[in-house]
Amino acid sequence: AKPHAMQTIPSSSRQAAGGSRLVGQKSKSAMRGPVKAAVSSSDIRHQAHLRAPMDLAHTFNAKFVPFKDVEQKKVSDESYSLDEVVYRAADGNLLDVQHDMAALAHYDAKHWKSVFDSRVGTTRWPFGSGVWSKKEWVLPGISDDDIISMFEGNSNLFWAERLGREHMGMSDLWVKQCGNSHTGSFKDLGMTVLVSQVNRIRKMKPGSITAVGCASTGDTSAALSAYCAAADIPSIVFLPADKISLAQLVQPIANGALVLSIDTDFDGCMKLIKQVTAETPIYLANSMNSLRLEGQKTAAIEILQQFDWQVPDWVIIPGGNLGNVYAFYKGFKMCQELGLVDKLPRLVVAQAANANPLYQTYQRAKQEGKEHQLASVFQPMKAQTTFASAIQIGDPVSIDRAILALQDCDGLVEEATEEELMDAAARGDRTGMFNCPHTGVALAALSKLRDRGVIGPNDRTVVISTAHGLKFTQSKVEYHAGKIPGFASTYANPPVIVKEDLGAVMDVLKSRFKLKM
Repeated sequence: AKPHAMQTIPSSSRQAAGGSRLVGQKSKSAMRGPVKAAVSSSDIRHQAHLRAPMDLAHTFNAKFVPFKDVEQKKVSDESYSLDEVVYRAADGNLLDVQHDMAALAHYDAKHWKSVFDSRVGTTRWPFGSGVWSKKEWVLPGISDDDIISMFEGNSNLFWAERLGREHMGMSDLWVKQCGNSHTGSFKDLGMTVLVSQVNRIRKMKPGSITAVGCASTGDTSAALSAYCAAADIPSIVFLPADKISLAQLVQPIANGALVLSIDTDFDGCMKLIKQVTAETPIYLANSMNSLRLEGQKTAAIEILQQFDWQVPDWVIIPGGNLGNVYAFYKGFKMCQELGLVDKLPRLVVAQAANANPLYQTYQRAKQEGKEHQLASVFQPMKAQTTFASAIQIGDPVSIDRAILALQDCDGLVEEATEEELMDAAARGDRTGMFNCPHTGVALAALSKLRDRGVIGPNDRTVVISTAHGLKFTQSKVEYHAGKIPGFASTYANPPVIVKEDLGAVMDVLKSRFKLKM
């Protein structure tokens, strides 16, 4: 069975070629057909209008406000310019970037869709970026000259036809390949925004920021070091010793960052970087900094574009520090509030069982009858080692953000054991993907929800793949070699050692493919 939104089907053939074109959008050659003598004047005027600056663009603005105000749907006098170096509200809680929605609403949904769609795939600076093609919704006040971009985003929305049909009993399963990006993870989407704003502040206030630093489980440090290198801004990364892959470790080293390998876990690194940035002109780049979420939210808008502005039923997101969960929610919510769509998808946070504080919170709330008081039930945990190392976080900074997102969209939380996540990643690989362990967590969560009938066979479902599998090859090698203690490695496919002998080779081929000679 084909996906129920028939206009999206042609995307599957285009995805193999890179996937940057919108789902349902015909190629230029297909659209052109026979050469025409003239183009209608109305089309020319429309295209020129889209290229021209918006008359009211000067009214677009954004600022920092306390997240508590957003959570409680109130307006207080506390706000901060995005040009200020500030990470926390006066009460010590998180901040959020708030846009002037009334100003954005001066342009209707049709206009925004046309503007965003017209920028896809262009080489015009900076709109060829999947993030900066939504500039007015991200950092409306920044000059194009201050933007540091590698044309991130525009990532493939892959129709996982075979995986859905053979293993999930689904006809409309998609995987958003956010790892098909410059440094191999979705973190590029947020880092282009943060480093661009730092670049602006350094120009406005020389000496105010000496360097940019982060604590990381691997992917954040890679993105930060790359974008800082492009901007010629020093970067510092705090990494937990022996807890990230070699591929992740070498990225900040190659980009010239100061790499501090610290004998602790991510939460310990996070504590140290917060102390350092509080006492020095080093700018904090972790997701408690709301700027990054403005870039990450564009992946949600991009999904809607790729579905011709139709809303999927479910979006499943691997969850660690939980900022990305809120970022996707923000993207979908902005589209709903500005009339581009009329509903929200249901979000699912997928956590590794070894680092599952949000999952435990949901289970505890159910037992205690406090489903609407999740924040009061939350308890941090000591995260245990997981192959999904980027989400090995026991005390997530964005716990309150994630709870707000899930409650507003009737979301769920699911977990996956180590064997479940590795099996799910390998099963997906057998159908043409090359999944990171975090994507394995999301696929395992999907499998459980399908088994329980929570997600239906025809539900349009998007799994967020947060990183490229090439960053986690060691875990795949161990899985396929059968070297992970206690694992059956159900989908292992080790190489077959054969002598340099035709007969020996033929014996293997006949056995594998049931050949009759």
